[in-house]
Amino acid sequence: MHAGMDNVAPKRLWEHTDPNSTKTYAFKRHVESKFHLEFKDYEELRQWSIANINDFWEEVWHFTGINASKAFTKAVDDNASMFPRPRFFPDARLNFAENLLYPSCNPDENSYAVIEANEETRGHVTWKELREKVRQCSAAMRKLGVREGDRVAGYVANHCNALVAMLATTATGALWTAMSPDTGAHAVLDRIKQIEPVMLFADNAVAYNGKVHEVQEKLKIITKEIPQLKACVIFETVPGHEIDPKAIFVAQGKACSHMEFVQSVSDEKLDFAQLQSDHPVYILYSSGTTGKPKCIVHGAIGTLIQHKKEHVIQCDIRPGDRLFYFTTCTWMMWHWLVSGLATGATIVLYDGSPFRPLDAKGKGELAMPRLVEELGITHFGTSAKYLSMLEQKDIMANKLVKMKALKAIYSTGSPLASSTFEYVYRAFGPDINLGSITGGTDIISLFGAPSQISPVFAGEIQVRGLGMAVEAWDFQGKNVTDTGEPGDLICVKPFPCQPVMFYGAEGEKLYKKSYFEVFPGVWHHGDFVRLNPKTGGLVMLGRSDGVLKPSGVRFGSSEIYNVVLEHFSEIEDALCIGRRRENDTDEVVVLFVKIAQGANFSDELVKRLKEVIRKELSARHVPGIIDECPDIPVTINGKKVEVAVKQILCGTNVKTSASVANADCLDWYRRWNNEH
Repeated sequence: MHAGMDNVAPKRLWEHTDPNSTKTYAFKRHVESKFHLEFKDYEELRQWSIANINDFWEEVWHFTGINASKAFTKAVDDNASMFPRPRFFPDARLNFAENLLYPSCNPDENSYAVIEANEETRGHVTWKELREKVRQCSAAMRKLGVREGDRVAGYVANHCNALVAMLATTATGALWTAMSPDTGAHAVLDRIKQIEPVMLFADNAVAYNGKVHEVQEKLKIITKEIPQLKACVIFETVPGHEIDPKAIFVAQGKACSHMEFVQSVSDEKLDFAQLQSDHPVYILYSSGTTGKPKCIVHGAIGTLIQHKKEHVIQCDIRPGDRLFYFTTCTWMMWHWLVSGLATGATIVLYDGSPFRPLDAKGKGELAMPRLVEELGITHFGTSAKYLSMLEQKDIMANKLVKMKALKAIYSTGSPLASSTFEYVYRAFGPDINLGSITGGTDIISLFGAPSQISPVFAGEIQVRGLGMAVEAWDFQGKNVTDTGEPGDLICVKPFPCQPVMFYGAEGEKLYKKSYFEVFPGVWHHGDFVRLNPKTGGLVMLGRSDGVLKPSGVRFGSSEIYNVVLEHFSEIEDALCIGRRRENDTDEVVVLFVKIAQGANFSDELVKRLKEVIRKELSARHVPGIIDECPDIPVTINGKKVEVAVKQILCGTNVKTSASVANADCLDWYRRWNNEH
């Protein structure tokens, strides 16, 4: 039995009070009726979905309501290989933006499509108003000469204007990519120089944690390096911080305010280019921790149908619900959030710190619960770290704030500790579906998803998503899914949200290398997981390229993190790395801890850490070295950069790109490695 895994089933924390009323159950009954089948539970439905991928995806199309100007004849060949990527719904013609702006449920045009919020203000946008904003923007883009296949970039925060720019871009058939304005100019250029955008939308400034951060100087650097640029359109996101458009160089045009950009538009109707199902809509980027980020291109039907499957069937998001995710436009969860429009839900776009505004005592821990209450949010998404921070402060939100509308809390970005699962049910209420979810930029969606007809167990992602043939394989390529042993997350059947390509001349080569070289012919995701054969749940154990392997025992870093963050309030965060240098006979596990403000690092703390890890996991999990660090490197998406530190500790000369948000701290690890 794997160290850290015992024979006791995890604690059952939640079951839906009326599972038969859910969309998950309705879809199950739909399939049973149409195909004369009977499934005893969710997992039997999932097994059918991966054995019959054409039938399954066709039924998802019909059940969730995809709008297309030309119908499909077939979803996909049941025997299709994963690489080269098969086309899904190849005969269909549709537009991504049209499906978000005109969902099949046909919401009242005077109801709210979007609520935008920041640390101080709120704004409400109806469906009618949103469509008009997109009409104006897309008409102005066409007038500028933006065409199908062009690339349009955003240097924008999470607000309605960013959404409008994306919808206008995809309405015309151009490709959208975006980065948050807190991203450095070098990191932005590392990405968008590769895709040669013809337009750039940018904020005039960004406000965060009560402070305004100017953007103009970074914008000057960025625009000078893009020779294809025809226009830079500036949003007045923060009043009183105007940028002089004449100060911004645009090689083939000019910079202007958003108001100037749209004011000359005629009354032409909102037009949606009808395109092939796999027409590209988004460009996202790999983390780029050891080189230039790869440009991952996602297509219309893959993104749309996968998100609709997850929103409607897995999450039971319905017309009129209010969906929130704490995210920036850089992170794939922004794309997941805005697709909520296609269900007829109201999406809530928040820009600012999750701990603002402060209360009368100068604290902000209840800022987001209060936002849930104020806006009637039904589905609240955040990071595992945010929930862990609330847990460490023991914030009992439901005793202080009434969150009557709240149905679900979603957590992603990193694994959620078992103790945090239990905390959420204490602090937010027993009737909430806690959806710890996992997926990533590579698939712009989820492998591990919620289910309304399955229990929630402490420490486990509920289920593998429908249509996702996820397995755990050991390093030799043996399927260990049913043994409960840890392994690499593998997907063995095609799915529509596989990237349509990587952008650039080396794209196909990089695509194959990224996913299909470790185990030829099947998707290798790069995560280390364990599937619980008793519950069907999924446990994330960290990145497989950062797998720890002392004395030949493989385990994931998150096992250490979960124990540390559960038992040690004086530790703010941790980084666990396996170090094996050229002449070493074994790997040494090194645990770096970042001490919380007001606490101290000591020999006594090191001793307690080792004792607790030995007790909670095993003697083999105990780090050989534990030391204090000043900071932990993270990507601009907030994920720990384990691999770059691992390469430093193992003596590899790593050149880390600007996508490490706090790259300066890597110098500390280099010095530490030289001294130890």
